[in-house]
Parts: sequence; C-alpha cells; structure tokens
Amino acid sequence: MKQSRAWQRMLSGRRLDLLDPTPMDIEISDIAHGLAFVARWNGQTKGDFAYSVAEHSILVTDIFALQNPNAPVKWQLAALLHDAPEYVIGDMISPVKNAVGPGYEALDERLTAAIHIRFGLPAQIPVAVKKQIKKADKLSAWLEATQIAGFMSHEADKFFGKQDPDLTQRLEIKLRPPVEARNDFTKRHADLMEHL
Repeated sequence: MKQSRAWQRMLSGRRLDLLDPTPMDIEISDIAHGLAFVARWNGQTKGDFAYSVAEHSILVTDIFALQNPNAPVKWQLAALLHDAPEYVIGDMISPVKNAVGPGYEALDERLTAAIHIRFGLPAQIPVAVKKQIKKADKLSAWLEATQIAGFMSHEADKFFGKQDPDLTQRLEIKLRPPVEARNDFTKRHADLMEHL
C-alpha cells in the first residue's frame, strides 16, 4: 500500500519530514516566514492585519526577559522558538488541540526537539524554564485576548489567570504587515544566536 506524503517542501528548498524531522532540514528563514503568515486566534482579531505567531513569539520573548532579567540568552532563544513548530503545523486554538488529541502533541514535540537541536538548545528544555516561558506565554495570551480578540478582562482572567497590572498596562499589541513581523523575528533570532 502506498504511503501518504508526510513531508513539506520549504521556500529554502529544504524538505521537512513531519513524522521524522531532522535538524538539518530546518532553516530560520522558513520558520520566520511561516510564523509571520500564521494567524493567532484563527484570525478572529481586530485590525487590518492578522496577529501572527511571529509577532506573538517576539512578545513572549520580551515578556520572558522582563520577568526573568537574569535568564541566560539560550532560554530567551527557547522563548522565541516556543511556538516554532507552528510554521508547518499551524496554530490550533486550545479547543481544536483538545479535539485532535495526543497525536498533535506528539507531532509538536518531535518538531520542537529538531528545532531546538538545530539552534544549539537541548531537545527538551528544563521544566523550570518551560514553566517560565509558559508564564510569559499566558501574559501574552491575556494581552492579545483583551486588546485584539474581544475578551473582557474578567474573561481573560478566567482563561489565562490574573496578570500583573504593571505589565498589562505597559505592554501593547502591535499589528503589522507579515513581512515586518518576519524580518523582526529573523533579526531577533540572529541577535540571540550571536550572543549565545
């Protein structure tokens, strides 16, 4: 029986096998481009541009650095890449992930490991660091929910937890053309790699 195709050709020319990804088939240009065109919130946000996963990843990295000012550069890089697999598997909202089940999580974990190894991170980051990144991710989600996705603050508190008002009042979501988000994501990655 013929096996279904499980790879995708990237703009860089790489061919990424989604079931068995290798670090050598991963390029930051492909990640940045893909994430810049993947909409958070299934595109259900206010504004003239979708809020991209690339933009979200930059914000999470900024928040992570604010919340963990002494964190090593490698963990800032891990924060930037926390949703990197979505450049090929898209950004599924939590209800869809729950409906799909454990297969999505396994695919995400394989891609994450390959991406981490490609850029000099451990395949699995320490649990404590993962929790710190998740904390920054939740604050980002709270900001997105209240500023561009139509949630009231009390609804966001329910789903993402109460957040530090000093940070929620200081941070603002920016909607930009995908090419700007792509370029900033690529630049942030290059800056972090240079300081590793």
